[in-house]
Amino acid sequence: MSAEAREISIGAVVVSVLLAIMIFVYGGQNDLSEDGGIRISASFNRVDGLATGDPVYLSGVRIGSVEKMWLNNNFRAIVSFQLKSGLVIPEDSSAAIHTDGLFGSKFVVIEPGGAEQAMKDGHIITFTQDAVIVSNLLDLIISEGKANRAKDKAKVTQ
Repeated sequence: MSAEAREISIGAVVVSVLLAIMIFVYGGQNDLSEDGGIRISASFNRVDGLATGDPVYLSGVRIGSVEKMWLNNNFRAIVSFQLKSGLVIPEDSSAAIHTDGLFGSKFVVIEPGGAEQAMKDGHIITFTQDAVIVSNLLDLIISEGKANRAKDKAKVTQ
């Protein structure tokens, strides 16, 4: 019985430690909206792979998260961000969708502009860079390689 009780207590400790790690890692990641921050939006042609809850960065620091996405009347994707309060972001700033590595998760990067006026709640960023679609990028690289190979063959036969 003592061996069985010891195994149960070790199992309980392991489960408790795993739960504590999960709470530490995932807890507090969505607390950005609780501080009464501002909501801004950006207009993109494509937002492939971007999801609600994905992070928004400025100079490598997480300043918010993607709140929601929808299509406007011109079939452009509008992405709404919830940002921390107290940020002064120039109103001519731009937004881009980046990928973490080649096939990683997507996130939004805001590049600050030089305007003196700051973005206010409800501002829409119009200077944007869409998400890169990896399959299109790979097709472009392959076609460039084939074109270079054809040029090399043409030089050899001349």
